[in-house]
Amino acid sequence: MRPLKETEIDQIIEIWITGSIKAHNFIDKEYWESKKMDMKTMYIPMSKTFIIQENEKIVAFISMIDHYLAALFVHIDYQKKGYGKSLLQYIKLHKDIVKLKVYQKNKNAVKFYLNNGFVIKEELFDEHTSEKELLMSWQKSK
Repeated sequence: MRPLKETEIDQIIEIWITGSIKAHNFIDKEYWESKKMDMKTMYIPMSKTFIIQENEKIVAFISMIDHYLAALFVHIDYQKKGYGKSLLQYIKLHKDIVKLKVYQKNKNAVKFYLNNGFVIKEELFDEHTSEKELLMSWQKSK
């Protein structure tokens, strides 16, 4: 695991777009396509992003903005192998609290975060997609 290099942004954008379309099949694919440039030029550069590589290939990444988990994506060919959990554990070592939003219909992600110690704090509504989101939070035990 290491920090993302600027020259690798395009690789993680591809992981993000493919993963977003697959995990959020209840949202029009064009919505995700329309956000690609924002991810590349705004969201990823403003985040602290860490990657996991396997054989020189980026297989997973996590992006944090302070205590907010902005993105956690695993390449679809490498899911269910523990990469997402490893990234989350790494962040939890360095933060006392982590917050995130996840679409309520993204059952796999909701279950993943619940299984990793997150709790649902609030139900929200995303005006851009007209979908319900869950605000989730994890706090380090004292």
